[in-house]
Amino acid sequence: MNDVLILAIESSCDETSAAVIKNGCEQLSNVVASQVKSHMRFGGVVPEIASRHHVEQITQVIDEALVDANVTMHDIDAVAVTEGPGLVGALLIGITAAKALAFAHNKPLIPVNHMAGHIYASQLQEPLQFPLMALLVSGGHTELVYMPEDNVFNIIGETRDDAVGEAYDKVGRILNLSYPGGKAIDELAHKGQDTMNLPRAMIKEDNFDFSFSGLKSAVINAVHNAKQKGDTIEPENLAASFQASVIDTLVHKTVKAIQTYPVKQFVLAGGVAANKGLRHTLQKTLNEQFPNIPLTIPPFQLCGDNAAMIGAAAYSVYQRGHFAQLDLNASPGLSLGEDE
Repeated sequence: MNDVLILAIESSCDETSAAVIKNGCEQLSNVVASQVKSHMRFGGVVPEIASRHHVEQITQVIDEALVDANVTMHDIDAVAVTEGPGLVGALLIGITAAKALAFAHNKPLIPVNHMAGHIYASQLQEPLQFPLMALLVSGGHTELVYMPEDNVFNIIGETRDDAVGEAYDKVGRILNLSYPGGKAIDELAHKGQDTMNLPRAMIKEDNFDFSFSGLKSAVINAVHNAKQKGDTIEPENLAASFQASVIDTLVHKTVKAIQTYPVKQFVLAGGVAANKGLRHTLQKTLNEQFPNIPLTIPPFQLCGDNAAMIGAAAYSVYQRGHFAQLDLNASPGLSLGEDE
């Protein structure tokens, strides 16, 4: 069987990325141009600025990915691109570039769900074993996804309000930490103690859903009340208490999901999968309660948005022959398992 080389493009938010992936599991290149510094002064991603940066960087990033992989478009078997979810303007830059390459070089065009990409990032580390359960945690999503087989996604639980990454960024702003807040809070939390009684929303309810808006509000109220009374809240302890609440909720729902569904592997994926506190607690809990179910977490560089994960997810789509036409459009609200 001949090797399959896929050129993948990712531009769903504030990273412009291109990668060349072989057979869905080997990374030949993965170039990521981050925009964090441009958005930092605003405390969040500004869609118009993100789109402008994508336009400026997309061609250079694609060229660099091909050079790093030591291949040309002649060697590429298909072009994959993030179809959604994401910022519509940002998505359109990547999709337009992918369609132009597919048309000019007569290559199949593969649409990929961004969240599927996060799960399949683990495939670049080790083979996925089905059925598996995945916890997707990012700035825009918090979902428990059951995959009975390859490329089949059943969302069994999701956030009813804020995504966990969004909550981290908002609490980071309350603590006057640099953007993005997730990494800063994780580092600060390891210096403090869980001294505050913050809520663990929906932890006792008979479902797999999440809610983090109440936790965010509790943090805001605690800081506001302390200021009114002239009291001092140690930032380290507030960060530790907030993170403990988040991790307790995520791990509790994870354990419940694994107890309910037949699972051969558990995958932690998404930008928040880089959180050291979550990685450590989840690993410890699964080792103790489910020693026969391996936990797979992508390396740090593959937790954030990148094109390598899109190329990994695209391989099974390529094998099924699910190709898009040149009228492919962005789908900013695309859900996992939705018929693209």
